[in-house]
Amino acid sequence: MDNNKEEKTQIIAGKPVNVTDANFKEQVVDFSDDMPVVVDFWAEWCGPCKQVAPVLDKLASEFEGQLRIAKVDTDANQALSQSFQIMSIPTIMVFKKGHIIFSQAGALPEEAFRDLFKQAIDLDVEKALAEHEANQHADEN
Repeated sequence: MDNNKEEKTQIIAGKPVNVTDANFKEQVVDFSDDMPVVVDFWAEWCGPCKQVAPVLDKLASEFEGQLRIAKVDTDANQALSQSFQIMSIPTIMVFKKGHIIFSQAGALPEEAFRDLFKQAIDLDVEKALAEHEANQHADEN
């Protein structure tokens, strides 16, 4: 008998994935090795969150196979909210290759999300990290 009470995440292609404190690392951080993962930190009572949700639903279908959209209910997953210091919602984060490559509080219009998603897909994380590292060493000298 399996005593593991961790919820199994139902994944439906072209739809946002609900993630929890228990499966965030697997469904977001680890999955971001394959493709960018956009995380929407939201709550049921949040008006702007309700405006963002249908846009993300639409774009999840449009960008299927190129990125994943994950949703974190901040009320139900307070450990994640604390870990990422979520102070206002919605907060949108993008993970790629295990790194946070974007983080912003507040709702975005559909075209801004579309542009963000395209940039995340195109970003060469290793190259960006190498350039950042080189710039830091240059600043030290």
